[in-house]
Amino acid sequence: MSDSRGLAPRWRWAIVIVALAIIGVLLALADIALNAPWLGPLSDVVVGSPVAVSPLRERLPDSDRFERSKTIQTFTFVSPFRPRGPISPLQGLRALLSNGAALILIALAVLVVFPHQARRAVQRLEGPRGLVIALAAGVATALLVLAALLLLRFTLIFLVLIPVVLAIAVAVALFGVACVALAMGRLLQNRFGFGEVHPLVASLVGALIVFDLAVIPYAGLVALAAVAIAGLGIATITRFGSSAGWTFRDLNW
Repeated sequence: MSDSRGLAPRWRWAIVIVALAIIGVLLALADIALNAPWLGPLSDVVVGSPVAVSPLRERLPDSDRFERSKTIQTFTFVSPFRPRGPISPLQGLRALLSNGAALILIALAVLVVFPHQARRAVQRLEGPRGLVIALAAGVATALLVLAALLLLRFTLIFLVLIPVVLAIAVAVALFGVACVALAMGRLLQNRFGFGEVHPLVASLVGALIVFDLAVIPYAGLVALAAVAIAGLGIATITRFGSSAGWTFRDLNW
């Protein structure tokens, strides 16, 4: 199917996907090179740890055959920003193919398993002040979850419920993040007129946008936390994408 304004829609989406993937790799590489010191170990959560040379190479002969990062260590350069040690461009690709691919698979799996629920959640997110309401609800839900975890921590009987509460909160947040990713893809589609596309492709583009935001140096974790909170909030106010939604009117009967 051709388009009068130039490229066919499928080629536009393909170019956007490739461009977002390249931007994600470059941002991940910049994040690794900068290594935000004020985040400490959290700076390596999304992009992974830097290439480390095993001390076994200094003690045992021919131990480099067992180095899993040997290929990565072949292409290295010194960080121009600060003395960080050897950095490989393949580390950015590793971040995309590991954490980025996991985020994409989760977003696509949510749409495949919960299509109706995801549609209702995205419709609420695209509504008037949908993002603001989702962020506010996400903050409130996160505080309630933290309060519940603190209370359970000081009880011996219900201590075993802490992993259950955490698992439920993470599952709900992942559902919400997948809905946010789909909303981002739809926003890109409607704002720039890229043409009709399968929802899974729009979700793929949205997941790549979320990954790119997560690997922005210094600000990536803040952006990822904002997306996770918005996802938690939209999943809460829509009751996991149910048709009724959340309202205080349910308390009146």
